[in-house]
Amino acid sequence: MMTGKENQSPHPLVPGVANGTYARSDYEAGTADSRELRSQKRKKYLLYFIAFVIFQTAIIVLFTLTIMKVRTPRFRVRSATFDGFSNVTQQNPSFDLRMNAQLGVKNANFGKYKYQNTNMTLYYRGNQVGEALIGKSSVGWRSTKKFNVVANLSSANIPPNSELGTDLNSGFLPLTSQAEMSGKVKLTFIFNKKKNTRMNCTMAVDIANQRLANIKCK
Repeated sequence: MMTGKENQSPHPLVPGVANGTYARSDYEAGTADSRELRSQKRKKYLLYFIAFVIFQTAIIVLFTLTIMKVRTPRFRVRSATFDGFSNVTQQNPSFDLRMNAQLGVKNANFGKYKYQNTNMTLYYRGNQVGEALIGKSSVGWRSTKKFNVVANLSSANIPPNSELGTDLNSGFLPLTSQAEMSGKVKLTFIFNKKKNTRMNCTMAVDIANQRLANIKCK
């Protein structure tokens, strides 16, 4: 004969535990939470990766458009003084001058510019009147190199029917200077970019003040 205690459930105060109903619910809830957490982490890592790619792309574009962009250096006549104005004659128009010119090479690149020997030629109304040799050298990154050269100017090659007499009487002797400088911009230890620059300047010799005036360079 069975007693009443033998018919009672082993867990009378926790309904459903005997058949595992609550245990399964807790496990399923924990599994769902774990999947959601992993999903959120994957989304976060994906966002980090996308942000990193965008940042790297922006850095590369900025680097290419600024540091790695090679600009043409500027080469020009800055100023000049003269010796030998006693050899300037107006009655029989002629001149024989020594030009002490200051030139400049401006390098706007993020790398040194190394240039080769360069000849500068000076003209009076299309007639060559002098030249100067510019020795090879270099210009530091984002800087301007200033240096002096000497050129002897002579009217020996100017034809007799020129406007030289009129120009000497006006007090200003028009000149042009031309040169082509070849060189390379060194951006990194292994990356060099060939870059040539041209000088094309117009100017006038101010006879009264014995200096250059109205210097304009393209």
